[in-house]
Amino acid sequence: MRRRVRSADAAAVLVWLLLIATVPSRAWTQAPAERQPPDARIAAAIADARRQLDAGQPASAIATIEPVVSRLPADSPERREAVQVLGLSHYLAGHIAEAIPYLEEIHSLLPRETKIAYALGMAYAQTRATAKARDAFARVFHVAPGSAAAYLLNGQMMNRLELEDLAQDELREALRRDPRLPEAHYVLGQIAIFRSRFDEALVLMREELAINPAHAMALYRMGDIYSQQQQWPEAIDALQQSIWINPFFSGPYILLGKAYTKTGQPGAAEDMLRHAIEYDPNNKSAHYLLAQLLQQAGRTEEARREFAIAEKLQERR
Repeated sequence: MRRRVRSADAAAVLVWLLLIATVPSRAWTQAPAERQPPDARIAAAIADARRQLDAGQPASAIATIEPVVSRLPADSPERREAVQVLGLSHYLAGHIAEAIPYLEEIHSLLPRETKIAYALGMAYAQTRATAKARDAFARVFHVAPGSAAAYLLNGQMMNRLELEDLAQDELREALRRDPRLPEAHYVLGQIAIFRSRFDEALVLMREELAINPAHAMALYRMGDIYSQQQQWPEAIDALQQSIWINPFFSGPYILLGKAYTKTGQPGAAEDMLRHAIEYDPNNKSAHYLLAQLLQQAGRTEEARREFAIAEKLQERR
C-alpha cells in the first residue's frame, strides 16, 4: 500500500523524527567486546542513509539502506539502527504498509518505548488494521486493550486521519461499553458536522454536555451549527457559554462577531472581533469581518487597515 502520509499525521512523523535524531546506535545494547567492527561499507551506508533521511530524501535513503539490512546480524546494533532508518524512510515516502514490519521489529526490541508504539499505531490505522491500531494506542496511553478507553483513543486517532467510517465504529463501541464515557459523543458530533448532519451533531453535543457540562468546544460547535442555520439567539447563547468556560480561544469570538452583526449589535460585534484578534492576531477571518464592520460604520481608514492585514495574511497561506 503506497500513498502519501496524511497531513493529519504530521505529529507522528515529528515524534518519529525526534526519536531517530535522539537514539543513535550506541543507545542500543552495547556490543560485546569480542564482536568484530562492522564492515566499513555497511557503516558508511547506514550513515549515508541517515543523512539522506535528515535531508528529506526518504526514497534515496531506502535505496541506500535496503540492500544493507539483510546482511546485518539480527542482534547487532547496526541492524537496529538500519531498521530505524528504513522504517521511517518508508513511512515518510508514503509506503505505510512497507514501513510496518520494520516498525514492528523495532517495537519488539523496545516494547516500552511509547514513541515507537505510537508510530506503529498510526501506521496500522492508515492501513485500516483497526484492532492492531487499538492495541498499539492502548499501550501508548496505558489503558486496557479491550476497554472503552482504548476504543475511544483509537476512534480519536482514526478521525484525525480522516478515516471517519472506522472512527465511528470505534466510538460507538466505546459508548456501548461505557455510555457515559467523556469525549466520545463529541468526536462523533464532529464527524456528523463534517458530513453536514447538523441535527444529529446537535444531539451528540448535548449528550456530551450532559456528561461534561464544562466542555467548551462542544458549546462552540453548537454555536457554529446554529450560526450556519442562522439561528442567531441560540448561537449567541452557546458561544457565550463557551467563552465563559474558555475565554482564550478565538473561534467563539469570531462567530459572536458575526452573530451580533446579523442581529444589529455592531458595538458588541466589534468588541468580539477585537477580542478574537487579541487572542489570534494572524486570524484572517477576524480581520476581514472587522474590516467589513468598520466599513459599514463609515470608519473608512480603520477598515482599510484591517482589509490590508487580512490580505497580507491570505498571501502567507
